[in-house]
Amino acid sequence: MNPILPLIGRTDALFTQDIHSHEAELSDIVSQSRFLVLGGAGSIGQAVTKEIFKRKPQKLHVVDISENNMVELVRDIRSSFGYIDGDFQTFALDIGSLEYDAFIKSDGQYDYVLNLSALKHVRSEKDPFTLMRMIDVNIFNTDKTIRQSIDAGVKKYFCVSTDKAANPVNMMGASKRIMEMFLMRRSKDIQISTARFANVAFSDGSLLHGFNQRIQKHQPIVAPNDIRRYFVTPQESGELCLMSCIFGENRDIFFPKLSESLHLISFADIAVKYLKQRGYTPYLCQSEEEARQSVTTLPENQWPCLFTSSDTTGEKDFEEFFTEKETLDMSRFDNLGVIQNEPVYDQALLSLFEQEITEMKQSGLWSKEQIVALFFRMIPDFGHQETGKYLDSKM
Repeated sequence: MNPILPLIGRTDALFTQDIHSHEAELSDIVSQSRFLVLGGAGSIGQAVTKEIFKRKPQKLHVVDISENNMVELVRDIRSSFGYIDGDFQTFALDIGSLEYDAFIKSDGQYDYVLNLSALKHVRSEKDPFTLMRMIDVNIFNTDKTIRQSIDAGVKKYFCVSTDKAANPVNMMGASKRIMEMFLMRRSKDIQISTARFANVAFSDGSLLHGFNQRIQKHQPIVAPNDIRRYFVTPQESGELCLMSCIFGENRDIFFPKLSESLHLISFADIAVKYLKQRGYTPYLCQSEEEARQSVTTLPENQWPCLFTSSDTTGEKDFEEFFTEKETLDMSRFDNLGVIQNEPVYDQALLSLFEQEITEMKQSGLWSKEQIVALFFRMIPDFGHQETGKYLDSKM
């Protein structure tokens, strides 16, 4: 059993039946196709790349801005799967760069383009400068790479969304919701599908990944006790994205069906399970100072924990994959639900967004308040509330 499953309250993988039922067709399509994976060295990108690689594609090119993560991806693939006859190459490039554009012009011949690049942290919206980069990465780079795919005659474009795009309360989720609006516009010219899914357990930079770091650095574990999330394993995230890419119809958004196997679980509950799996008994502290000091005073079989309620900007008590206004197909797959979309979008609103962001950049300075106001114009029922507190101000 995958050791992550018990930590997130499960015994079985989510998509085993769907993958088994469609494996022959999936492998046949992949083995005859050419793929470009953008953001392929992140946790989800690596999982997607592995799912494609092990089905022996004709071409698999992987792009990511992180040179170090790309090196580890190649080492991991060589150690796990070995080699394929197809063209497998990696490129340490920034999607927004001139070098990336030159790379696309030099080749660009792909059947499927999968975009897994994203700024995914709620904490990245605390300042106007990182927030503007989030808009560039999550919205404008996506639109740019779709246009390039259209020009190159790509068959299908996939990009990852997030469960936080359903009734968003933070800027990250809202940026992905706005991205989905841009997708509707481009879907008239190319087949597009996407996926909303839960937190990827122990993905790079996630709170659960932070548990590993705290143990290695002999530091206390801190987690909210009132925030609950759905979790999938890295492999499940790769399977979900590949299934949507290959089998999704135009404008489909795939998501995991809720079941007894997939349920909301708090970070604090996972922390307790995680420590017990490693042979430790959690010791509950009442303050950050007590937690820091307890690291050196507790018996070896105890580990200091600080579980607190959340009061930072952008947090949502629970997550959801779809809204009541969206049309669902729950019969096509066993464990995958599908949101079906019509090509509905407001061209004037998208143009307004592009124009105002361009004007902010040309001015050389902008405020978070300006961007938040623009997001509210794009999403009138946006649930954003500014508390003045951010995750970087906590341990």
